[in-house]
Order: sequence, then C-alpha cells, then structure tokens
Amino acid sequence: MHFALCESPKKIMPTYEYRAVDLGKSCDRCRSGFEVIQRITEPELTRCPHCKNPIYRVIFAPAVVIKGSPITETDKKIKEYEKDGKWSHAAELADKEAEKTKREDLKTRALENYKKAGYNFDKYDT
Repeated sequence: MHFALCESPKKIMPTYEYRAVDLGKSCDRCRSGFEVIQRITEPELTRCPHCKNPIYRVIFAPAVVIKGSPITETDKKIKEYEKDGKWSHAAELADKEAEKTKREDLKTRALENYKKAGYNFDKYDT
C-alpha cells in the first residue's frame, strides 16, 4: 500500500496494487499489476475493471521505522566490550563518544559500565 494525494487539499488516500489470480485468463493490465487509489473503508476489488477476471490485492511488508539514533560502529564496539565483560573498555569508549556527540544515552551507559568495572563514584560526591 502506498499513499497518494487526492484532488481535494490535504487528503491522503492509500494506493493499492492489484494483480490477476490466474495469469492465463488475464489481460495485460491485471497480469502485470495495476494500482488503484481507494479509501481505506472502500471494499477490496475482486474483478479486473478491464477484463472482469478475478484479481487480488497485493500485500506488502510494512515499512519499519526504528526511532532513535542509528547504531554506529562505536555503539557496536561498546556492545561487544559489554558482552565480553570488559566494562572499563566499554565505559571509556562510551564516555569518549558521549563527549564528542553530546549523546546523553552514552553518558548514562558509560556511568553504568564504570560502576560494573568497580569504580565507586559515590565517594567523590560532595
């Protein structure tokens, strides 16, 4: 399913793709597939508008959007250090990257890894 702008302003309607059920009994249009702009509430087409042979709506995999920062090579390396239990390496790398990028998530991660490595930051609090 795709989306298309309709003639009326600010209205977006999905574009559905349809294809022939039986390629041997289909016309050129439904054999190769065609798109129709329809409201979501409209019933699915079951017959080709041109040759009247059976058609089906093509289902596409949904687009996946991952929110947040993309995983960088540094993120992968930090995760690798954590997996291996190299907490001080992971903490130092996260700390340096947090300074460069100003990423709060890496600051938090660095602090957690420093604590796992045995550093006690509580004694420095005033």
